[in-house]
This record gives sequence, C-alpha cells and structure tokens, in this order.
Amino acid sequence: MKFFIDTANLAQIKEANDLGILDGVTTNPTLMAKEGIKGIEAVTNHYKTICEMVDGDISAEVVSTDFDGIVAEGKKLAAIHPNIVVKVPMIKEGVKAIKWFTDNGIRTNCTLIFSAGQAILAAKAGAAYVSPFIGRIDDSGWDGMELIHQLRQIFTIQGYKTEILAASIRYPNHIIKCAEAGADVCTCPLDSILGLLKHPLTDIGLAKFLEDAKKFA
Repeated sequence: MKFFIDTANLAQIKEANDLGILDGVTTNPTLMAKEGIKGIEAVTNHYKTICEMVDGDISAEVVSTDFDGIVAEGKKLAAIHPNIVVKVPMIKEGVKAIKWFTDNGIRTNCTLIFSAGQAILAAKAGAAYVSPFIGRIDDSGWDGMELIHQLRQIFTIQGYKTEILAASIRYPNHIIKCAEAGADVCTCPLDSILGLLKHPLTDIGLAKFLEDAKKFA
C-alpha cells in the first residue's frame, strides 16, 4: 500500500518524505488556504515546489463544477508538472471530465467518493484513483472501512485498473485497517503516519536497553 500525505504544509511534507516511506501528496483548496496560499500564481508555484520535493503523484484539485471549467482548469494543473494528478469531484460533470482527461492522457483522482456506485462510475470513466472518504462515512453513521472492502472486491472481480485511495484518515488504526482491506493507497495527516511509530512496549523496551547500556559503558 502506498503512503500519501494529505497536506499543503511543506514542513510536514518534508518530514514525511525524510522517513523514506512517502509515495505522493494529496491537497485541496482548503489545505492550500490553511497555509495561506491564495491566488492562481501562488497556488501554481506551491504545486511546483511540492513536485520538486516528492517523487510521486501529487493530486491537485479543481474548483470548477461545470465540464468546460473542470477541463480548462485541469489542463492548466496538469501542465505544471508530469506528476500532477487532477483531482475531480464526484459529480455528473466531473465524470464527463474524467473521461475527457482519460482520452487525452491526463490522469485523475476522483474525490468525494461515498458509495460503491460512485466509485464504479469513476473507474469506468478511467480515473487513475478513486478517493473514498472513510472518516466522513463513519461520521454519518455508516462503516467507511466496509466501503474499502467492497471496492476491493468489485475492482478485483471487474479488473478495474483504478487504484483505491483511502482518504479522510482520522487515526493510525485507520491506516492499518485500510492495508488489511486492500486499499492501494492511504492518504493521511502527518500525525496519523507518525502514530504508527508508537507503542508503549517499544518505549519501555528502549528505556530498558538504554539503562542496561549505561551499566556496561
């Protein structure tokens, strides 16, 4: 399973990348705004910087909701760097745009997936990734992880090449469960990634090793 970090914060991207386990980055307008990145030129330059930092797919999201707008915006984003994947919302016009992008050699990530039906449409249109939001599904009273299991079964049976990118990760165990369920990619906040490092027995064991080492120093 590939690890993406879900942020526009350059320091966090660097920290995750320095671990040697980072495969890509996902961003959105909210994450850009959180970092104070506003305006087309500033956003474009920020994407360029991220692409120079990480050797992997970088999802850049459109804000248009009509076909022509999505296509026009997506073409500009894709032109920034070969690693850019255009992030398109799961709406009717978005599905049409994904098919256009597929036919014209531009890779896409269909975001805001909350059902198997939506994921099937995106896969049929040729999306490189579908992004089910498991945390938000859990918030609504449904089981987000069950959707990952369902998509893995459907995509395997049908032979879809689209990768399942688990999004809206809330805690480290979500990452583990996504790996168990067969997600191709997990996009996570830095805290969730670093949370995988932690275990109380590791801390106890290390403290004991260091204590013993002092005795024989």
